[in-house]
Amino acid sequence: MASSRDRARKLAREKLDRQLARRAGRQRRRRQIQAGLGAALALALIVGGVAWLGGAFDNDEPVDPTASEVCAWTPQNAASNPDLKDVGQPPKSGIPTEGTRPMTITTDKGAPIVVTLDLAGAPCTSASLAYLAGKQFFDNTTCHEITAEGAIRCGDPKGTGQGGPSYTVYNENLPQAPAPQPSASAAAKPAAPPVYPKGTVAMIGNPPGANGSQFLIFYKDFTPKAEPQYPIVGTVTGGLDTVAKLGKIPTVANSAGDKVTPKDKITVQSITVGEPSTAPAVAPSAAPSASSQS
Repeated sequence: MASSRDRARKLAREKLDRQLARRAGRQRRRRQIQAGLGAALALALIVGGVAWLGGAFDNDEPVDPTASEVCAWTPQNAASNPDLKDVGQPPKSGIPTEGTRPMTITTDKGAPIVVTLDLAGAPCTSASLAYLAGKQFFDNTTCHEITAEGAIRCGDPKGTGQGGPSYTVYNENLPQAPAPQPSASAAAKPAAPPVYPKGTVAMIGNPPGANGSQFLIFYKDFTPKAEPQYPIVGTVTGGLDTVAKLGKIPTVANSAGDKVTPKDKITVQSITVGEPSTAPAVAPSAAPSASSQS
């Protein structure tokens, strides 16, 4: 029979075992809770990272796609070219890139010429023309050439072929050279459409690719023998009778001896550009005939 001292030791031992068991249970639950919290925190970090990459924390205000810079203007040295006119530079952002804008050219030779500017094909060139028109850059200038290609050249404030603003814009909407036609008899060979149909309005740079304010209005179809150099900015959709009339003016030799200067001076009284429209641009080949214009 166990002594009272043995029973006391046994009871103390059992009590200690129960205390150790409860302590181990508490530690086990604590580790489980900590592990759960760590996993939850890791999951939250992953979800938050994915949401951040997806833009969930961006400002909820709508983003204006035209707020970023669309165009680049290349400064020109007006000090080295006295024919340049400094009127600043157009903005680089907020440029409409879809639809059309009407540009009205008023001369002293008949009804105004209405041009539909192609904002999708030539957004920066169109924005530049609108900016210059707003500065009255073209007012009381001349169309100083009737070119051998069948176009009227306008937009130079000095009328020398060297003038323009103190910045240039790169080529936009430069047409492709026509594909070579397969060998066939003259009668069977289909006629390729002209690169610059009558009514096309294109920029002319000096040198090519550095476009300022000078532009061409084609009064007859033209296809260059070499690579095209004139980026297309729009189409005449009103006043083709006036364009045809200007193209018939006789020419005399300029200072270089080229017979391109209109014998009867052509004055551009003003150019205005209207607000953008969502209407699609009109293809030059679809321009109405001169007989349909007033």
